[in-house]
Amino acid sequence: MQAYFSFHRVFAAVCAALIAVAISAGAAFAASDYVGKYETKDTQGKPMTITLADDGSASGQRTDEALKGTWKEKKNIAVIDWGDGWTTKIKKKGEVYRKIAFEGKKPEGKPARAKAKKVE
Repeated sequence: MQAYFSFHRVFAAVCAALIAVAISAGAAFAASDYVGKYETKDTQGKPMTITLADDGSASGQRTDEALKGTWKEKKNIAVIDWGDGWTTKIKKKGEVYRKIAFEGKKPEGKPARAKAKKVE
């Protein structure tokens, strides 16, 4: 009888763990709406691409300059930390993406704004 109750406890614990994994996987998948490649403009108005990977890495390409960073979704906005003091945010409103970029963690004054087009 004791073994019967122990088996059920172990079974319940395994089921709870599987449910927790399924829920967290669903949350990670939901945050992946921003995963992809974007065409936009940099703070000088020159062409730039930004790629957001599902592992949280970010890469960018400006004229003669490659960028590496990390990103995560906060309040339905993709927040990119380039590791050099600059932050880029991409927000989707309807079917349109907008990008802002600024130095530091919070914008001071008017941040650089541009449209962003998701191409992949």
